[in-house]
Formats: sequence, structure tokens, C-alpha cells
Amino acid sequence: MKAIPVDRERIRYAWEGRISGCQLGKSVELLSIMEGRESLIAYLKKAKAFPLRDYVPLIEGTLVATIGRQSCKEFLHRSEADDDITYTVLALMLLEEHGLELSTTDVARAWLRLIPGGAIFTAERAAYLTLLERAELGFTYGAQPGFDLAECADNEWSEWIGAQIRADLYGWVCPGQPILAADLARRDATLSHTGDGVHGAAFIAALGAAIPASNSISEAIEVASAEVPKTSAAAEAISFGSSLVGKPDAVDQLHERYRDLPPVHTLNNLALVVWGLLSGADDYSAAIGDVVAGGWDTDCNGATVGGLWGLKGKAIPSSWTAPWQERVAVTIAGVGELKLDALVDRTVMVAQQLMSAGR
Repeated sequence: MKAIPVDRERIRYAWEGRISGCQLGKSVELLSIMEGRESLIAYLKKAKAFPLRDYVPLIEGTLVATIGRQSCKEFLHRSEADDDITYTVLALMLLEEHGLELSTTDVARAWLRLIPGGAIFTAERAAYLTLLERAELGFTYGAQPGFDLAECADNEWSEWIGAQIRADLYGWVCPGQPILAADLARRDATLSHTGDGVHGAAFIAALGAAIPASNSISEAIEVASAEVPKTSAAAEAISFGSSLVGKPDAVDQLHERYRDLPPVHTLNNLALVVWGLLSGADDYSAAIGDVVAGGWDTDCNGATVGGLWGLKGKAIPSSWTAPWQERVAVTIAGVGELKLDALVDRTVMVAQQLMSAGR
């Protein structure tokens, strides 16, 4: 596979698809994680929103009303701040500053400068705390860390989904270059993750790079799978998710296979993402709707499937993009809210700069 020119429309659709999928899943994220898929489906049916093909309606007196209200259909007026989108914007900022020279150390410094500790979770929070405890005073401003950054990834959540949700943009800016995209994603991922946590991130980045240069999603998945060790559990998850396409009990099989994993682990969510992307390859609403209704980490999976779907080059329906009015909130120091057009322009510029630098 060879590098291809960046396509502004694809980049715009990737942003639109990722943001819309994130907001869809954000409304029911904690319902899914805390109470499980059965409660999620029961809520959607009660709201007359199953199968899920639009933003989630609000039912007062529920967990969704307490936590997911601002992303519900009746209240959504901007893309509310969420770590899935915050990390995507941060990846853009990292590449604007460092380009192909990006290192794990650069990622660590950026976290300390730009990300509030209360806005990160599980493996990222553990890595952040290690940085605070071990880094020398001048580290944030350019000094060397003074310790092995691998210590940051030595945590109990290092194979959870966090690195996977940080990986998307590395694929967007490397169209036709899945090896480079995966390499960039690994440099980011290894600050906080190990093993399948890193493999999931590398795969998602490689898939984003492969889709614009492939004839189909399935072809792109085959290409991206080369960036995952064949004997890894992540490779098995990709294969298993692919094998369930067309099966009416696919989501039940996924939940049975991964019943012992936490709802925010890499493997179960990776398999669900692969199934959802392939199953909804021709229908954006079905792709994000079914993967969110599939449970587990709903905002992450909606965002990942949505962004990858957009890279196909087919427009995201306006019913999904109009409600948030091109307003994108993030939890990054000094940023607050961004406009979609500015994000698209900046992403295209980074992609062009990376292509020029790699020649």
C-alpha cells in the first residue's frame, strides 16, 4: 500500500463521524458500564429508540438523566467535552508541534501541560500520577524525565481501551500509510499501555490509514491486521468480530465470549467495533447505532466506528451533524471549544506536512 493524497472531504467526514458517534454513546455510557447491556436495551426500548438510529431521547428519573442529559436528543447543542474527542484534538496538537519526530516523552510533557488530572481515567490517570511523582521539576519544559517512562505503563489498566481511543487521528493523517500510522499510535500508547492495549491502538490507527486506500472495509481490516501480532489476543478479537457479521446473535456471542472482561477492556470493545464497522459498512446510522446498542464502552465505540466510517468518503447524514452545530468542546488547557472547520483545516495541513516530511 502506498501513500495517497489527503482528501479534505474524508477528513471532515471522519471528524463528523467520530464526534456524532461519540455524542450518541456518551448519553448512555455510564448506564451501559454500570448497569450492563440489558439495562441499556431496556432504556432504549422504553424511549422508543430501538433499534438505535438517532440520538438518544431523555427519560427523566434515570441514570441517563443524571449523567448523560446534555448529549440526549432534546438537549444536544454542541459536542460536549469527552475524553475521546479531547485525545483526538491533543493528537492533532502533538503532530502540529512535533510531526514525525513525535516521541512518547513529548506525549508525557503534553499531558502534564494541557490535560487536567480529573479529566483522565484508569491507565491514563495511573500514568499521569507516575509522571507527577517521578518527573523532575523541569520535565514539562524540556528536561529529560529522569526515569524510565515504561514505569508509567506498569499499571493494572494497561490493557484497557484508553490507548485505542487516542489512536484515530494518527490514521487520518497517514492515508495509505498504515505502518507509519501504527508507529505513531504506539509512540502515544506506550506511555500508559502495554500488550493488547497497545495492539488495539496500532490496529485502529492502521485501519484509519488503510480505509482511504482500500476497496472495502474488509480489505482495510486485512491490511491493518498486519500491525497486530498474529498470536495476540487482539488479533483473535479482530478475527472473532469479523466472523460474526450477518449473524443475528452476534452481540450475544460477543458478550458471552468476553463475559469475564471489564466493560472498558480493549479486547471486547475491539471485537465489537470490528463487527459494527463491517455490519454497517453501507449505513452510518446503523453502524454507530448498533455498536452503541451493543453496550460496553458506548461513547468510545460510537466514536471509533463513526470516524472510521467517515474515512470511506461518504457524507455523514446531516441529522447527526446539525444538532451540535460544528461546536466541539474539549478538556484541554486554554482551548475550551473549537469549530469543526478549523479542526478540519488543521488536520489536512498536518497530513500534508507529514507526507512532505516523509518523502
